[in-house]
Amino acid sequence: MFQSFLFLLGGLFGLYAGAEGLVRGSASLASQLGLSRLVIGLTVVALGTSMPELMVSVKATHDGLFGISLGNVVGSNICNIALILGFSALIRPLRIDAQVVRLQIPIMIFVSFVLAVLLLNGRINRFEGSGLFLGVVAYTGYSLHLARKENKKLNGDASGLPMEVPMGRLWVSLIFVAGGLGLLMLGAKFFLEGAVSLARILKVSEAVIGLTIVAFGTSLPELATSMTAAFKKEGDIAVGNVIGSNIFNILFILGISSLVHPIEMGGISIIDMGVMIAIAILVLPMARSG
Repeated sequence: MFQSFLFLLGGLFGLYAGAEGLVRGSASLASQLGLSRLVIGLTVVALGTSMPELMVSVKATHDGLFGISLGNVVGSNICNIALILGFSALIRPLRIDAQVVRLQIPIMIFVSFVLAVLLLNGRINRFEGSGLFLGVVAYTGYSLHLARKENKKLNGDASGLPMEVPMGRLWVSLIFVAGGLGLLMLGAKFFLEGAVSLARILKVSEAVIGLTIVAFGTSLPELATSMTAAFKKEGDIAVGNVIGSNIFNILFILGISSLVHPIEMGGISIIDMGVMIAIAILVLPMARSG
């Protein structure tokens, strides 16, 4: 058991350090390209902090550990809202942008229902996975389109032009991105080995481990990012990170994972799916207060 915990801790360190490097590099690149903080939170930071879930779920799917693969996404989506958004709001009340209430939260609720419908037959096949992946491409493209449109309104047509970025800063950002990805892959390998080993020692199902230990562990980058953003009064990044991550978790992570291999339910129940959808819906009336 001690070795399992060592693998878990080593994997967590790799996931956290990798996500930190990836988020820093990605956010720096995005800001150099003139994207708004909300869009950075909803796309670049959300994608960066979702990379641990991606690495773990893809590896788990490849190894046939479907309970961990799907449980990781469902558990992370619950954890992102109930724990991370809740804890961030305890640090400082979060201002909710009107665009998030009008568009992003409804999209998160919609994709949660889509996942539940896809799993009615007990699996996500490659065709359905490709549909999920196309969904994240459309979502990202639309978010960036809205950002450019908003920038043009605020700053005139000049904001639509590419910004001059010093090559030195650009290379530093790219090094952070590449180094972060490398650490993420290494961390995912160790973390998954530790989680599977622990499940066997404790004689609990892979689904339970996926919904709890793995989900919480891979959500640490979101927790760190949103808490830091809340302390710095960057509410748009804190909220955008959580909502964007939940959308990416379903569309991007399960889309890619099911292209690697069709995903079975693996012990994930309708109750787990119901809790994920209920918590997603619960955010909407709260966010309407602004």
